[in-house]
Amino acid sequence: MILHCNFEELRALASAGEAVVTAAEAASPGSVQAPAEGVAKVEMLLPRLTGDFSIETLDEQRRVRHAVAVIVDDLKARMDQRIVEFNPAHEEAVTLYFDYAHTRTVLHRLDVMGAEMAAIVDLITGGNAELGGGIAFPD
Repeated sequence: MILHCNFEELRALASAGEAVVTAAEAASPGSVQAPAEGVAKVEMLLPRLTGDFSIETLDEQRRVRHAVAVIVDDLKARMDQRIVEFNPAHEEAVTLYFDYAHTRTVLHRLDVMGAEMAAIVDLITGGNAELGGGIAFPD
């Protein structure tokens, strides 16, 4: 299945994903940051953010969804911080809002895609989800 993303969504995912990775690399021990597993999934996603891309299995959809969720959560936290620190109309808060909104729409599309893929896997395997994680979905 193909995940369609427009330019603004790709730009928001890429810049926010880079910020997640950079923050994780620069973080001191004990500081609050995205879990290492989430950061690793974001790192794996970054090279794919050049245009629409294919998601071949339900397992892959779940990995991509997890990476995008980490990015969305980070953007929301940074947006909330800027709103409280300055005000809702502050330039950085507004920029973060639009990045958050673009990435949130991608997350929604991934949720819809995952539900469709899970329903097909359920139908094919007769309800045995453990058998279906590797079933290929053609574009």
